[in-house]
Amino acid sequence: MTDAERVLWRELRSRQLAGNKFRRQQPLGRFIVDFVCFEKRLIIEVDGGHHADSLQAAEDAKRTAWLEIDGFRVLRFWDHDVLKNIDSVKVAIFNALE
Repeated sequence: MTDAERVLWRELRSRQLAGNKFRRQQPLGRFIVDFVCFEKRLIIEVDGGHHADSLQAAEDAKRTAWLEIDGFRVLRFWDHDVLKNIDSVKVAIFNALE
């Protein structure tokens, strides 16, 4: 896991966010997602700077589309946001869980 993923995992593990169970580094089809809450069908991805590249962004869009077809919602956060503003990230996740 990246530093940002470790920071977010500390906030998600052990049902700390509104009692929701998250798994980390979970295989789904041909992908491995950073975090998933199966009960709420919510995936959280934490992206580094290389995801800003147009080719990577296109791949991310295909990945998101495939996951959404399978009934998941996908939230993406930049590493920087997780590391510098974890409270806002947690609020966004909490709102998505509701």
